[in-house]
Amino acid sequence: MANEQYAFLRRSDLPSTESLQSAIDSDPAFALTIDPETDLSTSMGFVPCLICGVESGVEMDFDDSPELLEQFGDLVSDRDCCLVFRWGGDMVECACAMVISYALAKHYHAVVTYEGESPAANLDTFRAEVISVHGHAKLKRP
Repeated sequence: MANEQYAFLRRSDLPSTESLQSAIDSDPAFALTIDPETDLSTSMGFVPCLICGVESGVEMDFDDSPELLEQFGDLVSDRDCCLVFRWGGDMVECACAMVISYALAKHYHAVVTYEGESPAANLDTFRAEVISVHGHAKLKRP
């Protein structure tokens, strides 16, 4: 069964991959590199990443469909697009999704929900959850 996490953003806040990479790099707890060829605004499918020296990645789809935005209406607020992350049981792929989602929340005002659950209470709580996923994936920052 696939897991899904959603990062709802204002289209005007959707970063370039280079800008997102800089945001990720600014947190000393995370070592994740997104394939620089990725265009977040057209992303559809597997995005290769290097996380803590491990080759991995995550399915990431850009979606601005009215149906998706309506489905999560209460969470979306004034956001008008979404990056949808999917992974199976691989905790390293989950960690990729979590690190990217956290950077989007912290630096680009994304509202992040795992399968429609309430978002983390605050960024500190969300960061602690991402660090916990790192531990479950047995990832150590090089």
